[in-house]
Amino acid sequence: MRIHVATDHAGLEFSQTVREHVAAQGHEVHDHGPVEYDALDDYPSFCINAARAVARDQAAGIEALGIVFGGSGNGEQIAANKVQGIRAALVWSEATAQLAREHNDANVIAIGARQHTVDEALSFIDVFVSTPFPGDERHARRIGQLAEYETTGAIAGHEIV
Repeated sequence: MRIHVATDHAGLEFSQTVREHVAAQGHEVHDHGPVEYDALDDYPSFCINAARAVARDQAAGIEALGIVFGGSGNGEQIAANKVQGIRAALVWSEATAQLAREHNDANVIAIGARQHTVDEALSFIDVFVSTPFPGDERHARRIGQLAEYETTGAIAGHEIV
């Protein structure tokens, strides 16, 4: 699988660990930055670039997921979710990582690098990457509604005001 990784200064040191860990599992890793420490850098472009790469790969039929992280993971999740076709989930446990895939077919995971130990974060990543989306009808229907709203601003049969 192709894994796209992005962070900001808060997760730069952790980024190398993540990339090495994921690559050691046989995945193709693409780093979207940053490449050096800058306490004033801005996460949006890094995370948006990673999310865009995931969306492009998936549209091309390439199996891909994204991992974005920063101090809390919140801003990184928000940035990734600005990309059409991306469903980024903030995770804080193995259960939320698993449910992000099983219920939401999340294609990007966001983690607060300052909120968890390295071992915890790597376990979230392992669960996320290894959990397939089972395609249950109710979850697929809801994901379809989100995609419909994302592209049209409406959900057929449901009032959006």
